[in-house]
Amino acid sequence: MRLIRPAARWPFATVAALALGGLAAALVTQHVFDMQPCPWCVLQRLVYVLIVMVALPGALLRQRTVQQTSAALLLLLAIAGAAAALWQHFVAAASASCVQTLADRIVRGLGLDEALPAVFAAYAACSDKPRLAGLPYEMWSLALFIAIGAMAALALRPLRRRR
Repeated sequence: MRLIRPAARWPFATVAALALGGLAAALVTQHVFDMQPCPWCVLQRLVYVLIVMVALPGALLRQRTVQQTSAALLLLLAIAGAAAALWQHFVAAASASCVQTLADRIVRGLGLDEALPAVFAAYAACSDKPRLAGLPYEMWSLALFIAIGAMAALALRPLRRRR
């Protein structure tokens, strides 16, 4: 089993912090500023939670295999989150209802909306277009998923060997 330098763990800690920040921002805007989430917003919250869960082993464990697996999964999750944000912006926002969309079926199918309604229950329609500092909310999420994907790609780079 090959160990890696502790400095190689910082991308995972950064990704976990970014995802927690995104989730915290979503919850603050919902519960403090009354910006209610749609099913696609809630699905992106789930992706942020999964990102934190996948990033933590990479940040805490020093095994190369764990970190490579974690980085690859993080990249896939970032792509999935970006796809959800883009779908929300270009497709779901133009529809009158989000009920029974893929996002709605995933969250309801997992029972998250009933288990943790303060985090995972959707209260708004996809056609509602909340903005934050002039940008649609899902574009902020897209930017965060891109940053997370970039950090995951950075973590996937092969480490230079010491000479």
